[in-house]
Amino acid sequence: MNLRNRSKISAEFNMSSMTDLVFLLLIFFMLTSTLVTSSALDVILPKSKAKTVKKSTVTVTINKDLKLSVNDDLVSINDLEISILQYVSNDPEAVLILRVDESVPTGEAVRIMDIAYRNKIKMVLATDPK
Repeated sequence: MNLRNRSKISAEFNMSSMTDLVFLLLIFFMLTSTLVTSSALDVILPKSKAKTVKKSTVTVTINKDLKLSVNDDLVSINDLEISILQYVSNDPEAVLILRVDESVPTGEAVRIMDIAYRNKIKMVLATDPK
């Protein structure tokens, strides 16, 4: 009479499912790490060694042709303050990031700084860290 157990449990481990998971995670992190915020207007920012701000409520961009955009929406200079106030009205800790092309006259940047100052909005001037 044969009393040995005929169904043996294999001690081997199949790695194929583990490698599938690793490749999926690798692809996920590669895609999410390369996402970059783009703006509606193309600007060349001034160079600086300053660190960037993580929290951004509203971004105002002025390109070399003096076109204005607020969070990727093109606006006129007359509607700029109203548009900024719409974005920051819900957040008391709002931060305005000012992206100005390096060829834009200082007076145009000061106009937006004045809007932020009058409405007590914290503001940061964006620069290129490279």
